Amino acid sequence: MRIDILTILPRLLDGPFADSILNRAQKNGLCEIHIHNIRDYSTDKHKSVDDYQFGGGAGMVMLIQPIADCIDKLKAEREYDEIIYLTPDGDRLNQSMCNTFSLGKNLLMICGHYKGIDQRLRDHYVTREISIGDYVLSGGELAAAVLVDAIVRLIPGVMNDETSALTDSFQDNLLAPPVYTRPAEYNGWKVPDVLTSGNFKVIDEWRMQQAFEKTKTRRPDLL
Repeated sequence: MRIDILTILPRLLDGPFADSILNRAQKNGLCEIHIHNIRDYSTDKHKSVDDYQFGGGAGMVMLIQPIADCIDKLKAEREYDEIIYLTPDGDRLNQSMCNTFSLGKNLLMICGHYKGIDQRLRDHYVTREISIGDYVLSGGELAAAVLVDAIVRLIPGVMNDETSALTDSFQDNLLAPPVYTRPAEYNGWKVPDVLTSGNFKVIDEWRMQQAFEKTKTRRPDLL
């Protein structure tokens, strides 16, 4: 998979992609992540990427030209499964979306700033608008990092145990059950006997029941 990210603050994305699973996925050739500085495409001598709103109002708006030129260049080189704009008023991200995105070959993401991008970009280029929650960030970079992480970890071969992702919260509209590791007793706190029984059928049933009860208590909207 190839992911292209358009941003005016490329250094913000250095850290999230430099370690752990995302770094390993790139080194192993399972994913390419390319960061594009929108300012490099500005035709303004000052490399401006924003201007005042038509009609007045507080806050600046990101210009069409630099973003459109960058997208046009990339689209001339390959087809994209989705052109995603990270924005608070987009569809709220969920696991089902991530599963679908992970099956794609090429994704392009646009990180907004200020009051956002010119609506005409959203009308004529963007195919999906995604929000990672009901709150506002200073820019779309952190949201893009969250989305990339959620997608790339699902690509076959990225995780050491590919079945691990299948038992994560939200994969089956349930929250994940509680997990335990050694020692079996610590400070008098014991691991549930069922988990040390060796009866995997009973263990699976226990985990499903625990997942259901947790979801019923914490996120009944998922049921």
